[in-house]
Amino acid sequence: MSPSFDASKSLTTLDQDSTLVAVIEMSQTKWLVAATVPGFERNPLMKLDADPDSVLRLLRRWRSEAIQAGREVRRIVVAYEAGRDGFWLARWLQAQAVEAYVIHPSSVAVSREHRRAKTDRLDTELLMRAFLGWLRGEKRHCSMAAIPTINEEEGRRPNRERDNLVRERTRIVNRIKAILARFGIRTFKPNLRKAAEKLEALHTAEGMPLPERSRAELRRNLGRLHLLREQIHEIEHERLRQLSVVLDTEKGPLAMVRLLARIIGVGMETADMLSRGLRDRRAVARYAGLTGAPDESGQRRREKGLARAGNARVRYGMILLAWRFLQYQKDSALAHWFCARTADGRGGTRKTMIVALARKLLIAFWRLVTTGEIPKGVALRQA
Repeated sequence: MSPSFDASKSLTTLDQDSTLVAVIEMSQTKWLVAATVPGFERNPLMKLDADPDSVLRLLRRWRSEAIQAGREVRRIVVAYEAGRDGFWLARWLQAQAVEAYVIHPSSVAVSREHRRAKTDRLDTELLMRAFLGWLRGEKRHCSMAAIPTINEEEGRRPNRERDNLVRERTRIVNRIKAILARFGIRTFKPNLRKAAEKLEALHTAEGMPLPERSRAELRRNLGRLHLLREQIHEIEHERLRQLSVVLDTEKGPLAMVRLLARIIGVGMETADMLSRGLRDRRAVARYAGLTGAPDESGQRRREKGLARAGNARVRYGMILLAWRFLQYQKDSALAHWFCARTADGRGGTRKTMIVALARKLLIAFWRLVTTGEIPKGVALRQA
C-alpha cells in the first residue's frame, strides 16, 4: 500500500458514473458478489464458486455491459472483509489491474436490534453502504486494512508461530500439573530437562507408585513438551542467524528489530513484535489499540477502560514492557514522568498511568525506528 493510503477515508475522488464498485461476501465454498454498475437500473447480485477467475470474469462482463449501455467504466473497485482468507485475493486483484481493499469487520456499523436478520445478501448491502461512504471520503463509515506483501507477511510468521508454541507449552505444563495434583503431587517441575527421568521415581501422597495409565499419559505430555521446546529453539536460532547478517545501513523489519533490541529492557520477542512499518502516529495507535472507551450520556461521565481495538498481542506486550521499562530505565524521562504522576501512591493511579506510559513508549519507539530519535535518558546496549 502506498504511503498516502489512509485507512479512514479514500483520497481518490469517486465518480460513480464511471466507477464499478463491487463487494464480496466470502465463505469456504461460495462467494456472493454485489455491485453498483454505471448504467444499471438495479444493483446486480451473483453467487459464484470460491474462485478468483470467476470474480474477474464477472467484473469484466459487468464492465462490458456498462459500455454497451453507453457508460465508460474507467475504474473498478472491489472490497471484502478481512478474515480467514487474508490478503491474497486483494493482491491477486491488484495484479489484474483491479483496485482492491480489505475492510476491518469491526469497523462496519450493524443494526442493534435484538434479533436482526442476518443473511449474505443483507451483509453485502451493509458492506456496500459502508464502502461507498469510504470511497466518497466520508470518515467513520468503515476502516481499511493495509494490504501487506507476501514478504511482509512472511516476516511476521516466526514471532506469531513462537507465540502460539509458547501458549501450547503453557497448556501442556498446566495439564501435567493438573494430572499430578490428583495424586497429591505439587512439587514436580515439568520444565526441567530431567523431568522424564524424575517422573519414574514419583509416588502418590499415599506412598504408592503412580498408576500406569496416568504415568503413560504424563510421558506423552512430556514428549510433546520436549518437541515444543525444540521448535521454539529452532525459531529463535533462525531469527538470530538472520539478524547477524543484517547490515547497520539496511532498512526493513530486521533492521528495526536490531535497533529496538538495543534498548535495555526490550527483549528480542518484543522488538520483533514492534517491527512494523507504520505510516504515522494514528497508524501506531490503531495497531496497538491503547485507547480509552469513554461512556458519556447526559450527566453520566465514566471511563470503561481500554477499547481493546487493534492487535491484542501488541497491547498485552506493551503493558508488560511498560512495567519492565520502569525497572530497567529508571533514569529515563518517561520513567520520571510516570513517577511524578503516581506520587500519590494509590494503586488505581499506577494502573491507569501504566497504560499511558505504554502508549508513550510505543510512540517513542516508532520515532526511534523512523527518525532515529533516541528517547531522552534511555540507555542502549552496544551495537
